[in-house]
Amino acid sequence: MRAVVFDFGGVLWDMRWEVARALSEQHGLPRSSVFETLYRTETWRDIERGIGDPEAWKARAHAELETRAGKALPPLHESWRLSQRPIGSNLELVERLRPPYKISVLSNADCALRGRLEREMRIHHLFDDIVCSAEVGMAKPQAEIFELAAARLAVTPPECVCVDDWDQNVDAARAVGMTGICYRINKGHDLAAVLAAFGVRPRA
Repeated sequence: MRAVVFDFGGVLWDMRWEVARALSEQHGLPRSSVFETLYRTETWRDIERGIGDPEAWKARAHAELETRAGKALPPLHESWRLSQRPIGSNLELVERLRPPYKISVLSNADCALRGRLEREMRIHHLFDDIVCSAEVGMAKPQAEIFELAAARLAVTPPECVCVDDWDQNVDAARAVGMTGICYRINKGHDLAAVLAAFGVRPRA
């Protein structure tokens, strides 16, 4: 293995799924409403491919929440976003993996991702490359975006480990020849141990 490709949300960034569920329940909404109205829509599928207006997407998601609730609501999506945080131990591991490994982020995200990594989180220097779906016009689980991530690191897919928190993306990575690993912070997974099981270990 010569490279490790990391998903961002859920692997390097704690999405705080429990907060999204709690906000839904607190306001009398079905369990997954805060998540679904933002990320399980055709509007999001356009946004993550760089099509459309991100602010209009957020406004539409909030309007759908209020429709489900049948009443006016505070900005629940923003409350959820503000609860999220970096996964410090995983970022420390990333820093220790490079070198000898080439490291990249491969994320289904809107065009704000690169700015967040560079100006807000200031962690862009940890990566050899950042592949943001909205910038390249395609999204996981499309095979082409995994192939692009490998090519931009100047490695072949079989030389890559891909870490993601969604089974469908892990399967797609495997389908192009990568070693796919499913990591879930909410299940207590230890990323260092999971990678070590596949022979990927940080420098001493």
